[in-house]
Amino acid sequence: MTLRQEIVGNAMQMAVCTLQPGQTVYCEAGKFLFKTANVEMETRLSGPGGGGGQAAGGSGGSAGGGMGGMLRQAMGTAMQVGQRALAGESLAFQYFTATGGEGTVGFAGVLPGEMRALELDGARAWFAEKDAFVAAESTVEFGIAFQGGKTGRSGGEGFILEKFTGHGTVIICGAGNFIDLNPADFGGRIEVDTGCIVAFEEGIRYGVERIGGLNRQGLMNAVFGGEGLSLATLEGKGRVILQSLTIESLANALKKAQGGDKQGPTGGMFSTHAG
Repeated sequence: MTLRQEIVGNAMQMAVCTLQPGQTVYCEAGKFLFKTANVEMETRLSGPGGGGGQAAGGSGGSAGGGMGGMLRQAMGTAMQVGQRALAGESLAFQYFTATGGEGTVGFAGVLPGEMRALELDGARAWFAEKDAFVAAESTVEFGIAFQGGKTGRSGGEGFILEKFTGHGTVIICGAGNFIDLNPADFGGRIEVDTGCIVAFEEGIRYGVERIGGLNRQGLMNAVFGGEGLSLATLEGKGRVILQSLTIESLANALKKAQGGDKQGPTGGMFSTHAG
């Protein structure tokens, strides 16, 4: 069952979804905007298909699973919640199901910017920056991808991504305006400010690299260029979505407007911005 949705608005967009009877969508806590009276809402600690399917505060599971089934369910839910906690994500999801006819539910992001509906066909997963997820059909699986190892160490940091698999529609958001790129159109590789990546398809290789070496120009880039010591690299063939506004630049602009800018003329690695 295809999700009927419409992205509306300009400076801060919203997603308005029309649900067929029995159709369910879920969102990250805090992204819900409005719903019609015939759309039921429940809060769960687990993602779709991840066990722990009862609503928060609801009754216990069926006896058919026995104590072993209940324990496995509880452990699965605890692992999901633990991953999201480590990633700094919301601990719970809100589920919306239409009953007795078509229903409408609206969602919004938390920053001024665009939204995008991605269609998953089961062949390729999508990865997105932390906090990009807004809502998805119940047939879309939400997960956390911890990236690090050699890639993370080369840039002096690891990174955490949201991962979407399965079939159906997932709605993401970002700050500012979006631009769609394919690294294959630019020689197979693009280098991006680490805060400008919104999402990319599976098959794109994502890494973090230092800007230049520890020489005069490398230090000039880091100290006065405003980018710090690292850039994100995206390689391969596939869709990449970038945003024109970063959360850090928005926060620094607000601080400056309030007379509290302590970044000074150097920016970059000497920024005193407190995240």
